[in-house]
Amino acid sequence: MKKLVIGIDIGGINTVLGLVDRTGEVYARSSFRTAEYPFFDDYPAYVEDLCDSMRALVQSLSFEYELTGIGIGAPNANYHKGTIENPANLWKFKPEDPNPDEARRVFPLADDISKCFGGVKTLITNDANAATIGEMIYGNAKGMKDFIMITLGTGLGSGFVANGEMIYGHDGFAGEFGHVIVERNGRECGCGRKGCLEAYVSATGIKRTAFELMAKMNAPSKLRSIAFDDFDASMISAAAEQGDPIALEAFRYTGEILGRALADVVTVTSPQAIFLFGGLSKAGKLIFEPTQWYMEENMLFVFKNKVKLLPSGIQSQNAAILGASALIWQEVKQLGA
Repeated sequence: MKKLVIGIDIGGINTVLGLVDRTGEVYARSSFRTAEYPFFDDYPAYVEDLCDSMRALVQSLSFEYELTGIGIGAPNANYHKGTIENPANLWKFKPEDPNPDEARRVFPLADDISKCFGGVKTLITNDANAATIGEMIYGNAKGMKDFIMITLGTGLGSGFVANGEMIYGHDGFAGEFGHVIVERNGRECGCGRKGCLEAYVSATGIKRTAFELMAKMNAPSKLRSIAFDDFDASMISAAAEQGDPIALEAFRYTGEILGRALADVVTVTSPQAIFLFGGLSKAGKLIFEPTQWYMEENMLFVFKNKVKLLPSGIQSQNAAILGASALIWQEVKQLGA
């Protein structure tokens, strides 16, 4: 009987789920809008919709199967507790809520979902950690015991593997590399601090860089005619590929900031490789070449030319599902089942 896992990726806009086998083949896939459940009081209805979607997914199969477990990737998810804690874009309080205490915004999603399926094993972690485990099970990190995953989306996420084990930390929130300070009193970050790596190296960060450069440089650029609200990172990539000087400098600067930060973090875990995943990584050599150069330029001598900078091996529409499902397959592997 084929063993399958349900992988679930929860984003602020959509929730995507799929049935995945041990090799990474996706047998069924569906999605629904997370954004239809924006408020704290909507959480029970969201759980009900998710459970209904999961049931419909498994009922769509035409063969017998064994459900091995359910893996979930979500923002601010705590692997140890099975909870989502104070997520920035999920289940917020309404403006008129009489008790908007953030301590209440802790959602026991792993337990709630497990109950839908008769207590089946359910694990949850943040989306960057899920991508990291997915890389280890399905991607270019197969066989590696020490590596770092950097996810470059709207923000910057990360996951750290040392001695073949995911590093979660004592509270389940280890690996917030996007919030190391790279510029004292620098740009404001969404976390409330100033100068975080994420404020420079992300889709949002490179957009801010491009606008700063347009204010500083006189060079002609197609980007100058685009309003800020209509602007996105893919436009910078397209312009850079056509030789636009503002766009090229935006990528160089972004690579410099990321490369310097990676050179620092290498000294902590001594990884075999660093993987870049997500939208900004799809710019290819535009982001990889400057990042590699500045990483090596700033690397402690004992680590020079030892750390590979590589693209993720699971850059597909199912990447998030694969990452979430890998949570279960990784545990199965560790248990020798």
